[in-house]
Amino acid sequence: MSSASAAAMQNPNLDLGTSLGGKQAPDIKLVNQFGQPMSLSQFRGRVVILAFSDSECTTVCPLTTESMVLAKELLGKAGSSVQLLGVDANPDATKVSDVMSYSRVHGMVNQWDFLTGSVAQLTSVWRSYGIAVQIQSGQIDHTPALYVISQQGVLQKVYLTQMAYSSVTQSAQVLAAEVAGLLPGHPKLSSLESLAAIPAQAPSTTVSLPGADGPTVTLGPGKPHLVVFFATWLTETSDLKGELAGLNAYVKAAAKGHLPALTAVDETVTEPSEGAVTSYLGTLAPLAYPVALDKTGRLADGFGVQDQPWLALVNAAGKITWSHDGWVSLPALEKAAAAHA
Repeated sequence: MSSASAAAMQNPNLDLGTSLGGKQAPDIKLVNQFGQPMSLSQFRGRVVILAFSDSECTTVCPLTTESMVLAKELLGKAGSSVQLLGVDANPDATKVSDVMSYSRVHGMVNQWDFLTGSVAQLTSVWRSYGIAVQIQSGQIDHTPALYVISQQGVLQKVYLTQMAYSSVTQSAQVLAAEVAGLLPGHPKLSSLESLAAIPAQAPSTTVSLPGADGPTVTLGPGKPHLVVFFATWLTETSDLKGELAGLNAYVKAAAKGHLPALTAVDETVTEPSEGAVTSYLGTLAPLAYPVALDKTGRLADGFGVQDQPWLALVNAAGKITWSHDGWVSLPALEKAAAAHA
């Protein structure tokens, strides 16, 4: 085993895939985000990357879909022989408009086919692919599986996306390498990176990130601070513009009450592009706080981010004293900041 392979196998945030022994992929007959009838069998002759994604997901699915897109890009011209396919894994959001909305906010409308159907139809597909779907505390929980299917419709490998932002590009490389092995001529990938575990950027260390509006944003110990992680695709599931504008009121309250300063961090590694972030922020009224770009996902992993949005209070010693999954009201945020700073 090469040292590179050994390093990849030791990376807890990277799934190198499980061989499926050459079984035939069960056919799928649903409709895509345009309402067009689609079947898996119609893509014979192309390698298919098939993911099961919640159409309203704010946790692991955006990592999966981004890795799919990047994998195809790594294949260059050979990527034209690859079909990206998704199947909805949310029994409460199965309308064509739901899969279109997810596709739109993630910049994937014309990059894949995101399939949906009735709950009965979807349940049948989930069962045939071993996908467990359940609702816990109002949240959709499903097997984060991604399959590679050969040109002959044979299941090659299954991958389980890990909840780690820093491994998105690594997962894409692993996926692209598997697909390249199935394509004629085994095309080389346009770029390669180490698959060794990537160190996270913990709140106890000083970190400088590019700012959305230019100036570098620095985070680290020394003073307590509030960090709000978000992504522009949250427009699908919440009033993102209103929430970001509302944080201006926290900045004002923090100045009066000596509460921790606020920094927002866009999880750029899961965005359609960096340009999509700056374009979106340009539509907002001026924000009274800095917005940093987490291009590698290392900061999110260091803060233990498991969802978007994710709020964290860090004390002067660089220790997280409070974290919250989802938006909170201004009074609740002020109360938490006063109690946990």
